[in-house]
Amino acid sequence: MRHRLHPSTSKAVVATFVAASLLLAGCGGGDDEETPDAAPSEPTSSETSEPPEPTYWPLTGLERKGDAPEHPVVVTKVDNTSSSAPQVGLGAADLVVEELVEGGYTRLAAFYYSKVPAAIGPVRSMRASDIGIVPAGATVVTSGAAPITINRINGAGIPWITEGAAGVYRENTRSAPYNLFARLADIAKSLKAEKEPPPYLPWGTEADLPKGVKARTLTADFGAHATTWQFQGGGYVNSNSYAAQGDQFPADSVLVLRVKVGDAGYKDPAGYAVPETKFEGKGAAVLFHGGRAIKGTWTKDGLNGAIELSTKGGELTVPAGHVWVELVPAVNGNLTFAK
Repeated sequence: MRHRLHPSTSKAVVATFVAASLLLAGCGGGDDEETPDAAPSEPTSSETSEPPEPTYWPLTGLERKGDAPEHPVVVTKVDNTSSSAPQVGLGAADLVVEELVEGGYTRLAAFYYSKVPAAIGPVRSMRASDIGIVPAGATVVTSGAAPITINRINGAGIPWITEGAAGVYRENTRSAPYNLFARLADIAKSLKAEKEPPPYLPWGTEADLPKGVKARTLTADFGAHATTWQFQGGGYVNSNSYAAQGDQFPADSVLVLRVKVGDAGYKDPAGYAVPETKFEGKGAAVLFHGGRAIKGTWTKDGLNGAIELSTKGGELTVPAGHVWVELVPAVNGNLTFAK
């Protein structure tokens, strides 16, 4: 049975409780008054917001700190014969593509975005092959091209800069045509990018790679010229480079893509037919990284498509870093490598 207090009894209990409370309050020190607990503070915006997503350089896959450059990717065509020695500015490139030109020799397309050197050269001419090599939005620095090539480059919407423009000059200590150079840093400052470029290669990490096979040396043979690489100190050294001492490209990986080659439709002044690399479709690929070789396949949907890599096990990514791409002819070209 529940007992209820008489009203007079209830009032007495309340009075006693109030008096006891006042007595306890009077016994406390004046400086030690307790304050009611503060209401829980609302979390600040810095505590509730997620950390910003990391951003990456499109030509190396490395993480970028700060904003993207205001200039576009600048691709410079560089001579790659003994007459070019010493090449200047390759050490600052983000990425390099080596392509076939007439007579079985090669020319370099050096890509600059995260870092731009003061000077680059010797600067040489474009080829129609560059339409499939140069990324959208990039500007090419070149010594020019044959009229048929210029028409095709213009038709592809690729902007280019040549002799006569500010920053392109002749080096009087060298002989023509190997004396054209460019003040690339000054040129880059004069250019404005419409948007940041997409990744040039499918980037990943070393941990993503299949095991592959041991390969500490490799040679990409184009016919009259062969580029040889040795795995040393965690990277790849071009043992027959024409670059100036201390200015060699710091290759973390070498990516060899076997490509179809056609006829560009004209001859050079020496009478050699000018080849055209068909950098679209698909072909065999070998990625060299960490002293190992991973075989796979490359695909590219049209000249402006993205480069995709795969193995029998699935997608193949390239570890972030500086990559030298060898576009070796599937016919009349060769790739060899050894332990």
